[in-house]
Amino acid sequence: MRALALFLLLSFCLSPLPLAQGAELLILESSRNAIYTEALRGFRSACRSSEETVVLSDYAEVDVQRLVKERRPRVVVAVGDRALAASRKIRELPVVAMLSLNLGRHAPDTLGGIAMTVAPRVYLNLFQSLGVKRVGLFYDPKRSGQYLKRAQHEARQEGVTLVAEPVRNPRDLQAKLERMKGEIDALWMLPDATVATTVNMEALLLFSMTQNVPAITFASHYLKNGAAAALDLDPADIGVQAGELASMLLRGESHRVPVLDPRKTHLKSNESVLRKLHLRIP
Repeated sequence: MRALALFLLLSFCLSPLPLAQGAELLILESSRNAIYTEALRGFRSACRSSEETVVLSDYAEVDVQRLVKERRPRVVVAVGDRALAASRKIRELPVVAMLSLNLGRHAPDTLGGIAMTVAPRVYLNLFQSLGVKRVGLFYDPKRSGQYLKRAQHEARQEGVTLVAEPVRNPRDLQAKLERMKGEIDALWMLPDATVATTVNMEALLLFSMTQNVPAITFASHYLKNGAAAALDLDPADIGVQAGELASMLLRGESHRVPVLDPRKTHLKSNESVLRKLHLRIP
């Protein structure tokens, strides 16, 4: 009897999920998360199509390729890193990803979505408003190399010098941080998964405070730890963008899925840090 119960439990966890056939969208949600919920609310406001949602964290294992073959959606929507990883082997239909740090610009034509990196020009405008000219940053060439090339091209046009150090292993940052002393007048913290570990973020913020250079970061929760300013993303608007992209694909207007910059940001600042550094944001 116990053997039968175990067999039934395993069959439930590993068998194809009970999705209704005929849905145009298959939404893969990495886990139950308030930010994902907010983004999906925005998505559904822009893309009103039939859908089925699978929360990957609810199951021991999900065979996404098999699911796609059996249910035949027209577009897959991947929300978060785990969902994106599960979708990477899908080649026969478009995948729209959002809220994933691992969405790169070297993806196949069928995989795209909304990136987690704000367009370089938005940061460069902020640096100019602060009056800084030499900006230090750390990046993993595999994750952020293409973004850095864009940033360098646009920085040259704006008269800003980027002092960029490659970091291929999180442990490499500490030694390279020493080279920045006296060389920069601002620190740009990218949402690069190799660089932005807990230990490294603490080191970057400590460097900012001891060297009296403003740290500009990608999330406002670093402000309380000493960052000078942050450009927060808007999850709901990222969802709207992803929904607009999915709608375009469903209408057959494109067979290629682009990787788009998030279009909406919220600038937040730490006024006490800015005052200490004798800086202000107009």
